[in-house]
Amino acid sequence: MYKNILVPIALDEERDGAASISVADSLRAEGGKITLLHVVEDFQGFVAAELPPDLPAKNRAYAKDGLEKVAKLSGVDVETKVIVGHASRAILDAASDMEADCIVLASHRPGLGDYLIGSNAARVVRHAACAVHVIR
Repeated sequence: MYKNILVPIALDEERDGAASISVADSLRAEGGKITLLHVVEDFQGFVAAELPPDLPAKNRAYAKDGLEKVAKLSGVDVETKVIVGHASRAILDAASDMEADCIVLASHRPGLGDYLIGSNAARVVRHAACAVHVIR
């Protein structure tokens, strides 16, 4: 059983995160903690200059609201966290920062692009310093 579980949630995917949260809850040790995480992709360079200045803050607020809804609907006692960055790197950094001993991560069926450049889930599995449970 795990004491500190990180559950990345992609709010823009068709999945609702319920399966990942359920698995995390079943893997949680008594007194353990589950943290739901959503990563808001960062706007780079010239793209950021062309966007409304309040867009990043709006995106973070939208993500926080969405993550809070997922948490409430799950009926499981969880914490929520929204960070900005590249998905796989941000997940790995968050897991390290919070000293997670497990990451429960949903993954889609890989497409051709995933075989050529790799998916976020594959990067997390390859580089995580803790156990990773992948949900399909």
